[in-house]
Amino acid sequence: MVADLNVDANKDRVAVVQYSNTAETNFNLGQYLTKDDVLDAVQGLRHKGGYPHNIGAALQYVRDHVFTSESGSRLLEGVPQILILLSGGRSGDDIRTPVRMLKETGVIPIAIGTTDADTLEIQTLSHEPNYALSITDYKELPAATQDVFSLLRKASHHLEQTAPTKGFGKVYCFYLLTKTLFYSEKNDIVFLIDGSYDSRNGFEEIRGFIEKIVESLNVGENRDQVAVVQYSRDATVNFYLNSYSSKSDVLSSIRTMRHKLGRPLKIGNALAFVRDNVFAASVGGRREESVPQYLYVFSGGRSTDDVRSQAQSLKENGIKAFTIGTRNADTLEMQTISFTPAHNFYVTNFNNLQNVNNFCKEYTPELVIIKWCTIF
Repeated sequence: MVADLNVDANKDRVAVVQYSNTAETNFNLGQYLTKDDVLDAVQGLRHKGGYPHNIGAALQYVRDHVFTSESGSRLLEGVPQILILLSGGRSGDDIRTPVRMLKETGVIPIAIGTTDADTLEIQTLSHEPNYALSITDYKELPAATQDVFSLLRKASHHLEQTAPTKGFGKVYCFYLLTKTLFYSEKNDIVFLIDGSYDSRNGFEEIRGFIEKIVESLNVGENRDQVAVVQYSRDATVNFYLNSYSSKSDVLSSIRTMRHKLGRPLKIGNALAFVRDNVFAASVGGRREESVPQYLYVFSGGRSTDDVRSQAQSLKENGIKAFTIGTRNADTLEMQTISFTPAHNFYVTNFNNLQNVNNFCKEYTPELVIIKWCTIF
């Protein structure tokens, strides 16, 4: 397959991982950037060995260690992320959560299983059941190459068809809000908005973006609750989780929000503020009722205070953070704040949020994915 790819730093990149009871990277996406080097590495592979066959752990591994910017992934640049998974048997661990989380990051899996593999499991592992391939044994792999390339083309076509086509430039779809807000009947959702001078030219777009999300929620006292906070040097609450119990009231408040302004940008301070003062039970937080809690952080610049300890504290408190940063934001900082590095998203500037005009909902038995499509 590699022989038919266009391997280059700015074109196709390839990684190889072997798994059994654990997973090991043979080489990552940024390691070899010429076809000859990749082919040499492939030809030098040695069989890992080991038992049992833990596919779930392997999926978690590639999500956390291979499809990351540090390993050469270009997910944040909108480059399609494809996983071709080979399986010769039934998994020794549960695959459902790892495969769901992998798909939530925007990775499209194509699974190839032998007759010893579990057919339903292979279909579950794939992007869709028709992205699964079955072979008698691995000796049939060369004959399946064209089928795999056909699925690769289908995956690329799928990404193009789910994006808006107006304007110029290439259209990229990111899986924003990758944990559906509808997965639970009740959710606590806090938007932490950059209210500093860094976002002054994009504040209306941020506000409109949040409106679209709220419009898709089931807002109510015993349903979804929403809060909005702006931050710069300090943080200011626009409204708390229990301030409004109807969607119309929430939308009305968002539409009348005024830009806070101020300097410098202290994201660490803002994270601590929302943890202690906005997700608190006294103002509507329902952590003690096991209600999922989500934080969406918008940043137009680098923080002047440390974010690491506060980001870790959010995770320890069960708050899942997603970050949306502009080109002036610190990518590593945004990835540190986000629940996982893959839950960090990038726009050139907040004005580009005006291109977020197509919220495509893909329904599966367990998940609704809201796609964010933007044009560069």
